[in-house]
Amino acid sequence: MSLIANIARESKKTEKEVLSFLRNAPNKYKVYKIPKRTSGFRIIAQPVAELKEYQRIFVGLDKFPVHSAAMAYRKGISIKDNAYHHRNGRYLLKMDLENFFNSISNSLFWKVCKDNGLAFDEFDRFTMEKLLFWNQRKTNRRGLILSVGAPSSPYLSNFIMYLFDSEIAKYCEDNGIIYSRYADDLTFSTESKGILFQVPRIVESVLKRVFGRNIIVNSGKTVFSSKAHNRHVTGITITNEGKLSLGRDRKRYIKHLVFKFISGNAADDEVTYLQGILSFSKYVEPNFVKSLGEKYSVDVIDKIMEIKNG
Repeated sequence: MSLIANIARESKKTEKEVLSFLRNAPNKYKVYKIPKRTSGFRIIAQPVAELKEYQRIFVGLDKFPVHSAAMAYRKGISIKDNAYHHRNGRYLLKMDLENFFNSISNSLFWKVCKDNGLAFDEFDRFTMEKLLFWNQRKTNRRGLILSVGAPSSPYLSNFIMYLFDSEIAKYCEDNGIIYSRYADDLTFSTESKGILFQVPRIVESVLKRVFGRNIIVNSGKTVFSSKAHNRHVTGITITNEGKLSLGRDRKRYIKHLVFKFISGNAADDEVTYLQGILSFSKYVEPNFVKSLGEKYSVDVIDKIMEIKNG
């Protein structure tokens, strides 16, 4: 069954309706900017509702291989699992891929398909290009790329990285290193002193061989750490005892916000942040939330979580 036929069946549309919609789909995105944590802006391209529906159907078909080292965007796996992976590593290396989603073009996608031995007829190729890629011609001349905002982009990015993940995972296994990738965040941990200093060169070499210059390392975010210093993996602190924690600074700030809430001085945006970080805390370090309830009362914590903003 063709991809169009699958989408039509799942969306309860005719193939003609789906095909007619997809012809101009790469232009059917709402584009806006959000500030990055450090500096600058991130461009978000959000597909319109119908395109988003079709993209979700595509992801559900699960056509592509994903390596076990890929920890993001997989059912039943979370950032907590990613951090737990590295809990016993005395030495840690974190690397970041630059402008990850937007670095993946339609031409790179077809190269990776070929490298993985996957072939599609012309009709399915046409369908996938229209369905999965955003035309950002208004902002630059690179043509069709994955967008930050499309529900299919995370899944597709994991496939794009499959051969890279396979090769890096094999190198790490042979050298006593634990490897995981959470989207554009690469994490390596080991018990062996000094061995991680070779990894950035290996990573850059494999990236160049697999992707040319399309996907590159953001060298400014390469960080080495050890048990002698704080180890953080995808926003979670690993203690010297190998336990997952929110970290002292974050706990202190949460307590500060709870006290402001009790005092009636917390701004709306602080309450919204507090709700989110308390949910995250329950997941990562539930005993901390329990201790907040003991200190400030469970009723106060429940009241914070029940507030509806906006």
